[in-house]
Amino acid sequence: MRTSSNPAFRNLPTGGAAYGQYGPAVGFNQPQGGGPGYGAPQAPADSADRPMTVDDVVIKTGMSLGTALITGIVTAIWAQGQIAAGSSGAVFGAVIGGMLVGLGLALFITFKQKASGPLTLAYSAVEGVFLGAITGVFELLYPGIGLQAIAGTAGVFAVMLVVYKTGAVKVTPKLTKWIIGAMGGALILMLSNLVLGMFGVNMGLRDGSTLAIIFSLVVIGIAAFSFLLDFDMADRMIREGMPSKWAWFAAFGLMTTLVWLYLEILRLLSYLQGE
Repeated sequence: MRTSSNPAFRNLPTGGAAYGQYGPAVGFNQPQGGGPGYGAPQAPADSADRPMTVDDVVIKTGMSLGTALITGIVTAIWAQGQIAAGSSGAVFGAVIGGMLVGLGLALFITFKQKASGPLTLAYSAVEGVFLGAITGVFELLYPGIGLQAIAGTAGVFAVMLVVYKTGAVKVTPKLTKWIIGAMGGALILMLSNLVLGMFGVNMGLRDGSTLAIIFSLVVIGIAAFSFLLDFDMADRMIREGMPSKWAWFAAFGLMTTLVWLYLEILRLLSYLQGE
């Protein structure tokens, strides 16, 4: 079975003949009358819920993004005010608190397989606080960098959606394994850089050097290709007729990749503007 590189889309409920009672539905990249996707996840039937559609995923993702943007903008403005007033500790607390709460919600949603609107919106709001606090700090150093990072993230997302819809890059088991392997390698390098940095050893991956810029570009590329797997998994969820509430789970999965991509683009921009 093909799996997504996004942990949120792994280990979805499977099995259940009743699940197929909805019949095939049209997904992101599926013609009318198409059959179920290869290795698509399945969930128990919910007679009180209709099958999810592309519109469900788009609307839920839009609501999640809107929530993150609102909380992020408010937090960024607050963070700049706090730093100007000499209360940088409060901003640091918002960063750490947002990161930990966001991680906790992400782990709960992922491993409990919770298709929940309130949880997904709560995760988006918390991530907005986390990203907003970080962006507020960067904005003081590099004015305008936040808007540039948002534009860059939106651009990458749009390009990868077009790539997926046009079939320019096919999501195959080989591509999936490559992306998952690349993500694992990048994570190992980032953790190694963090641990060694505590002992005064600089691997040069996060110091703004040429190597750091190259590494950020590679990570951005991996995050971009992860969208293809996320789109494909959401597409197969739609084609298999999963209940509409699972659109919230698809939105959550896309949000995790968007958060990762935004952070990496923000970091790269800071390197380029800091030269």
